Amino acid sequence: MTIVTADGPRSARADDGVDVVALGESMVAFLPTRPGRLAEVPSFERGIGGAESNVACALAAAGHSVRWVSRVGADGFGDHLLRTIGGYGVDVSAVERDPARPTGIYFRTAGDRATDAHEVAYYRAGSAASAMTASGLDLHAVRSGRVLHLSGITAALSQGCLELMRELTAPATGRPPVSFDVNHRPTLWRDGSGPRVLLELARGADIVFVGEDEAQEVWGLDGVDAIRAALPEPETLVVKQGAGGATAFHKGDVTFVPAPRVDVVAAVGAGDAFAAGFLSATLRGLPVPARLRHGHLTAAAALTVPGDLAVPPARGHADRLAALDDDAWGTLRLGSGWTRAEQATQEVRTP
Repeated sequence: MTIVTADGPRSARADDGVDVVALGESMVAFLPTRPGRLAEVPSFERGIGGAESNVACALAAAGHSVRWVSRVGADGFGDHLLRTIGGYGVDVSAVERDPARPTGIYFRTAGDRATDAHEVAYYRAGSAASAMTASGLDLHAVRSGRVLHLSGITAALSQGCLELMRELTAPATGRPPVSFDVNHRPTLWRDGSGPRVLLELARGADIVFVGEDEAQEVWGLDGVDAIRAALPEPETLVVKQGAGGATAFHKGDVTFVPAPRVDVVAAVGAGDAFAAGFLSATLRGLPVPARLRHGHLTAAAALTVPGDLAVPPARGHADRLAALDDDAWGTLRLGSGWTRAEQATQEVRTP
């Protein structure tokens, strides 16, 4: 099929090797039409949400060939996920349909996830994606990318999903490099095994993304050096430090890049977008400082829209911003609509 991205059309076939394979559950998200508690909101708009599919969509929109592997119900919500994710240019041919289990859904309030006022109601128990297993998926399709992207959410869905994640992160001849976003979701780990399992899976990955505050919450680790000491195995460890920036440990080097100032609309999806930007630059062979800057820029695209997904900046636009000298980068400020190339000069402002 022909796929149109911000950088022009490209072609992909389901049997081709791809740049990235992303595996994990995506759900239909119902977003409120106005602020307020779930009990008070009268109507919702339909969207999609899923950490791994968010990364897949952002990478495809940036011009990469991407495959999403998962399971969805043989229902209208499954149709919506396949149509929407496929519309971003993602290959969805390896997604299985389950006639007996439903597609997961969730409702959330309009507030930031970090605030006490934020509410999320998940209806994903027994979902089609929770039935993913190593024996039930096409592992050839899963391992067909230059990079395999996973997250800790999948391991929490079921015992079968956990065994699948262990299979995919285990050392094996010919295994693609594994990118792993910790994505700790405490409510999913009801047996308390989350910290141990997430550390085990992260140690088996090649590229790991974790928030500094997240590492403190899940493992009790304070500071980037303590996180690296607990995770010496990954070749690349990226510690996200919120609005301050991000630190990458790559082989023997440590690189910190501050984040640009962003006029935040909503924080939902920013971590997934950061991973997509970093992986995109990694696939292109860019140096680590540029990888971090591309991660920040793609995250800024998500931060300046209300939903989980945002169109990333066109590659040339992002390259120009990532190439700014340190002084210009330090004064960069990104506002709503800044990724639209025709408005770039107006929307990207320096004081």
